Amino acid sequence: MDVFKDRLSQRALDTSRPALAHQCQGRPLSPAEIALKDALMEVFATGTHDFAQVAAELASRRVAAPVSGRSDWTEALLLEELSAINADLDAAYRDRGYGA
Repeated sequence: MDVFKDRLSQRALDTSRPALAHQCQGRPLSPAEIALKDALMEVFATGTHDFAQVAAELASRRVAAPVSGRSDWTEALLLEELSAINADLDAAYRDRGYGA
C-alpha cells in the first residue's frame, strides 16, 4: 500500500497536484483513528486476528475507541467502532473524495 501511495504522490508532484495521493480519503483520519490503526497493526503483526482476542489486547493497551471514547474493548465494541468509522469514511468519500 505504501509503495502505491508513494508512486501516486510522485506522479501527483509531477502534475503539480500533491494532494492527489490523499484525495480518495474524503477526510483525514482523526488522531484517535490513527492510534487505533497503529494498535491494530501491532496486534495483527503478532498473528492475532480473532476479534475477541484483538479486543482483549486493545483493552489491555487502554486504546481509546475513536467513536465512543471507551477503552473497555469487547468484540461487540470493536465491531461497532469499526462499522461506525467505515460508515463515516464512506460518507466523507461520497461527499468529498476523489471522483465524488
